[in-house]
Amino acid sequence: MLSELVAANRTELIQKCRARVSARMAPRPTAMELEHGIPLFLDQLATALRSKLASERQVTVSATKHGGDLLRLGFTIGQVVHDYGDVCQSITELAIEQTEPISTQEFQALNLCLDDAIAGAVTEFARQREVDLVAQGKRHATEDLGHLAHELRNLIATSTLAFDALKGGNVGITGITGSTGQVLGRSLMRIHDLVDRSLAAVRLKAGIKSTERVTICELIEDVEVSAMMEAKAHGHHLIVETMEPKAVVDGDRQILASIIANLVQNAYKYTRPHSQVTLRTTATPDRVRIEVEDQCGGLPPDKIATMFQPFEQASADRSGLGLGLAICVRGAEAMGGKLSVRNIPKEGCVFALELPRVKL
Repeated sequence: MLSELVAANRTELIQKCRARVSARMAPRPTAMELEHGIPLFLDQLATALRSKLASERQVTVSATKHGGDLLRLGFTIGQVVHDYGDVCQSITELAIEQTEPISTQEFQALNLCLDDAIAGAVTEFARQREVDLVAQGKRHATEDLGHLAHELRNLIATSTLAFDALKGGNVGITGITGSTGQVLGRSLMRIHDLVDRSLAAVRLKAGIKSTERVTICELIEDVEVSAMMEAKAHGHHLIVETMEPKAVVDGDRQILASIIANLVQNAYKYTRPHSQVTLRTTATPDRVRIEVEDQCGGLPPDKIATMFQPFEQASADRSGLGLGLAICVRGAEAMGGKLSVRNIPKEGCVFALELPRVKL
């Protein structure tokens, strides 16, 4: 079996990998990478190959953890991506040299492990960058939109790395449909949302000069298209409930769309894995209410009062700039509305946007 081949020839494989990495022109290898990185990557892939079913993908958790460790040790994401590829190539070469037959299942397992390892590492590197930005934002206590540019740059970097891995054929047979392809898709969707959020922030800072009549049902339909795609990418199920199809408000359409998209995105980020998010609209003769309900398990009571402040986050594992909800609040207030949150202990929470309804 391929896993036994790797275990029995670990020393030779490490030498092969080091030779390949040493011959690499870019990114240039480092002593730390050759001494510690190669054995680590090989052991991660070996652990995954010992799994009886490739679908278990045990390497993902390990790659995510070690992605943060490697970042702190000074490794670049480029080194990590290339090193995983070199390890995989060395295993394949050794199997050919020793005329060791590789079954289709084992070959698929090796490629899936490689794909998940790269995706896990890229994702963790991006998350670490976001955490660093949050800390920087809190230290400086500023809402400078320059931080948004930094976040955009990091997302583009993540997208580029994932694209390069796909283009270079380093993710095996899964290609664009595998984990690395999903990283690319999520990054592109976040870039789209970030640009929308940035534009909304700029418009708010300049002041809403004029409003238009916005049919809420049509606005929800526009948001629903991208929201459904993002739900699929996150493994969640989105339910859209609309009432009062003719309900109309006066507002800035772009800012309204940005507020709703931001609330839905937050729900995807913090709800339980593979759970349900509901986007619903209701109306009274005087008000229109748009709700986004998730299944996050409830909010910490001491955080509800402060979570709409810039850079404030409701739990330790939350990443990103934290500016989104603050922008949503300002946008709602600028249009005569309000944003609120209702906690459902041990179940989830409901974010609600209320706006004055136009009487036709």
